[in-house]
Amino acid sequence: MKFKFVLYAGMLAFSTNMMAQDAAPENWFNLDPSRDRVPGVSTEKVYQEILKGFSPKKTVVVAVIDSGVDPMHEDLKDVMWVNTDEIPGNGKDDDKNGYIDDVHGWNFIGGKDGKNISHDNLEITRLVAKYKKQFEGKNPSDLSGKERKLYEKYKKLEEDVKKEAEKGKTNYDKYIGVYEALVKLKKEFSGKEVTAEKLENYETSDPTMQQAIGIATNAVSNGGSLDGLVEDLKGYTEYLEAKFKYHYNVDFNPRGIVGDNYNDINEKNYGNNDVKGPDAAHGTHVAGIIAAARGNGVGMEGVANNVRIMSVRAVPDGDERDKDVANAIIYAVDNGASIINMSFGKGYAWDKEAVDKAVKYAESKDVLLVHAAGNDAKSNDKTDNFPSDKFAKAGFFSKKRAKNWIEVGALSWKWGEKAPATFSNYGSKNVDVFAPGVDIYSTTPDQGYASFSGTSMASPVTAGVAAVLRSYFPDLTAEQVKGIIMDSVVPVHNQVIKPGTEELVDFSELSVTGGVVNVYKAVEKAAKTKGKKAGEGRSITSDDIERAKKTVTP
Repeated sequence: MKFKFVLYAGMLAFSTNMMAQDAAPENWFNLDPSRDRVPGVSTEKVYQEILKGFSPKKTVVVAVIDSGVDPMHEDLKDVMWVNTDEIPGNGKDDDKNGYIDDVHGWNFIGGKDGKNISHDNLEITRLVAKYKKQFEGKNPSDLSGKERKLYEKYKKLEEDVKKEAEKGKTNYDKYIGVYEALVKLKKEFSGKEVTAEKLENYETSDPTMQQAIGIATNAVSNGGSLDGLVEDLKGYTEYLEAKFKYHYNVDFNPRGIVGDNYNDINEKNYGNNDVKGPDAAHGTHVAGIIAAARGNGVGMEGVANNVRIMSVRAVPDGDERDKDVANAIIYAVDNGASIINMSFGKGYAWDKEAVDKAVKYAESKDVLLVHAAGNDAKSNDKTDNFPSDKFAKAGFFSKKRAKNWIEVGALSWKWGEKAPATFSNYGSKNVDVFAPGVDIYSTTPDQGYASFSGTSMASPVTAGVAAVLRSYFPDLTAEQVKGIIMDSVVPVHNQVIKPGTEELVDFSELSVTGGVVNVYKAVEKAAKTKGKKAGEGRSITSDDIERAKKTVTP
């Protein structure tokens, strides 16, 4: 599932529109810890003090495996990857790569007729449907010991799915009336100033409307807005509706839209070239963080300045499928991506070995994979989170890990105890670094911009840093880039609140490095690192950096 928003925890947790909060500094993820006093990654500082006198050595293609990217967005259209070997719109596979008219990438969750999957199940639901078919009509007492164990697992998963579906339906029924009442209230106040006093004086005998007024009054009194509240509750009810209609509905299966043989894991040439799809908000936001055009005076600034974004659509509203993820990685690698951002994840795997095979293929082709750690406020050392860098064999994890994989947790813009995002997953063994992931302002479809929070945002910040390194130091391998990013973090020495708890722990307990990604320090480190890719060359040395620093006006 794409990590677009932190999952709603309850009625008062829709977003910052509900209650007054300190505002995140503008462009904070690109700012500098010492100069700007926020834990950004020092993007502006590195361009102003080091990179201003140098030209990138290589244009880097970053694949965004996600819900889709709007290729016509004003801040992205000039940085989209273009397959120059393909003639747009002629209905032919001009470059013979197996994909027709793949001008800006490919969509693995669409059909040849142009239709697209929007919603899908969670993987746990698909597993229940699979086991239900397998055990239908069988007497549990007749099962073998191995089958009995699997049957017991099935019944436990079935119970969990049923409970979640019922919970979603119950909460949807509870809040849909309040949402409709707020929409009515918004219409009645259209064009008028909305104050707490006016809301309190609104007369109605309808209990649901009275409840809505109470919530709206509370929000406005605390610095929120009626419009923001309506949008928040709309998102919440849509989330609840999706839970029982799609995510936890064993009878729902949209795969017929794609038209592939889902059981054939080796099948690759399916899908269509609609890289935007029906809901590209998440992917477009991710793409903007990495590469929104810098210096164009429009919208916002991405981290990397010499990048092309390849959109590979494989993530619906629901859990991504392992077949699609594997093919998305392979497509990106085969078509020139040197970095792949993966802001998605799930708690169960269908065919991890197929994804592992694709990860190993990317590793063999020197492609860096950057993955979001997840938004469940859980330890990835103790809880499964797929895909992962740990390879599996015969259903068990091996000791081997992908060397081209970096796992990213989310950081808030606050220092001190509140530095980690309250929702971020963590792990001293399985989360490598932290990066900005709260209130990140970036691009959204149809010329929009918005602030999202999630490890989904922290991952592309890190992918952007990797893109800077691979652009200015093309002789560095994916493994070296990962090592440089990890070795150049800004350490957090104080104790922080462990996500999901009230417990104070050392920040070092939350990740392998115990630090925050920093592109300025990474560039300094890269200039001192001897690259392993013969013939690629580099444009900056340590001496160059020292000279550049001396030209900066204090």
